[in-house]
Amino acid sequence: MIKLKQQPDKLAAILQNLPTNPGVYLMKAENGDILYIGKSKQLRSRVRSYFQESQNLTQRIAVMVNLVADLEYIITDSEAEALALEANLIKRHQPPYNVLLKDDKSYPYLCITWSEAYPRIFITRKRQVKHNQDRYYGPFVDVKQLRQTLELVKRLFPLRQRPRPLFKDRPCLNYDLGRCPGVCQQLITREEYRQTLEKVAMVFQGRTTELNKILQRQMEQAALELKFEQAARLRDQIQGLNSLFATQKVSLPDERISRDAIALAADSKQCCVQLFQIRGGHLVNRLGFFTSDVQAHPGTILQRVLEEHYLQVEEGEIPKEILSQYPLPEAEILSSWLTQRKGQKVTITVPLRQTKAELVALVAKNADQELNQIQQKRAENQRALADLAQILHLPQLPHRIEGYDISHLQGTNAVGSQVVFIAGVPAKQHYRHYKIKNPEVKIGHSDDFASLAEVIRRRFRHGQTEELPDLIMIDGGKGQLSAVMKVLTEINLASELTVISLAKQKEEIFLWGESHPLPTHPSQPGVQLLCRLRDEAHRFALSFHRQLRMRKAF
Repeated sequence: MIKLKQQPDKLAAILQNLPTNPGVYLMKAENGDILYIGKSKQLRSRVRSYFQESQNLTQRIAVMVNLVADLEYIITDSEAEALALEANLIKRHQPPYNVLLKDDKSYPYLCITWSEAYPRIFITRKRQVKHNQDRYYGPFVDVKQLRQTLELVKRLFPLRQRPRPLFKDRPCLNYDLGRCPGVCQQLITREEYRQTLEKVAMVFQGRTTELNKILQRQMEQAALELKFEQAARLRDQIQGLNSLFATQKVSLPDERISRDAIALAADSKQCCVQLFQIRGGHLVNRLGFFTSDVQAHPGTILQRVLEEHYLQVEEGEIPKEILSQYPLPEAEILSSWLTQRKGQKVTITVPLRQTKAELVALVAKNADQELNQIQQKRAENQRALADLAQILHLPQLPHRIEGYDISHLQGTNAVGSQVVFIAGVPAKQHYRHYKIKNPEVKIGHSDDFASLAEVIRRRFRHGQTEELPDLIMIDGGKGQLSAVMKVLTEINLASELTVISLAKQKEEIFLWGESHPLPTHPSQPGVQLLCRLRDEAHRFALSFHRQLRMRKAF
């Protein structure tokens, strides 16, 4: 299959035959994979706009258009139906160019594994949907508040505390303390446990007012049936939920309307979007999103963020009112789609005065503050990289830096770690760990020199040298550095790589062939960057070592 831009006659015929109805279009690559799914109230004009030279496409969309080899479309009866169909298709196929938001690890999610018989609840920074039933709530900006809320919820509601049972034939201490309902021994049915977890989910959906009413009815019913212990537990849960907003600083006078307020702040490299969830007159959640598509119009960015966000949530999480910083290009379509999902009227407005405008301004202020923090971190990284380049006399700033460390316990379960920093920032997708296979490294006999040599040889063996790092840092002194350089010399890479070692005690940097450390100070930005890299390599190696040790002990 040939790309459409290389076949002008075929492209013209396809565009000419497109209908003028509302609908959804699918752009496919040469191998048949779906690149992008879009909607439009007028299919012909929208699809044509992608292939017109006069259109000022963003860089991301322009790259996508050059990859399109085929087009498909589905006609719908209305624009709202087109948006609903687009949402379902995106959720099913997850096209790469439909993902506007970055999966940034700065903001955590709360996960509930509904795919399991007895679901777990935990905080994670990786949103990896392995099962369609699992639900992720967030991403939450205020990490401290999220942890406090989860801790309070686990005190109020008896929940599963461990990923696997501690004992085979009896529950652990959490059951005796009332913290767990005895999931490991199935002392509670799946249905009863899921009912408890559904109440917990309502807290992180911002539906605490609705949950309070449910608990109030259950408490009154239990009291009527003379089940006073159960009524007391429900009373404590109600009081605990009310304490969540005891110190709430953001509130609105109208407690009847649930609303979301969205705003953004952007520079030339990144756009920060924040979404405030107001329920019952209180700010219950503050969500944060990132995107690098800064060329798009602000209203288009906010529209896409809202579509991607509400695509992931349940109907009960959709508010009755959405306040936007900028006019959305397809606000009516989005409003109609959300109204159909919620079953109640959902309005989208750009407030210009009084309390609602002040709320949007507050959201924009928070987004701007988040962007300033990112800019400061970016500037600090650049200063550290510049200082490191000066220390090592590098011709340019090191873009990819790799750090290596070894972890073991008197020779047992010896492992090696490789961590990667890209532009001074951890790139965890490139992290690797190694089980040391050297037979000489065994119980009672460790050899960090031989272990590091093995890790480096395996890292740069044939077929793995396409992406060479600008700098390699070894955790250790001159001995560890010599062992690594011996291997690199054998595989003819010693002259192509810059390799250093960082000694722990005085944070001294050693170069191969130099008997004395480089003249540096531990407080220098470049040295501090190497320390962060070294600590991350140590943490990653130690966590893998402990994992192997615990697995063997279990």
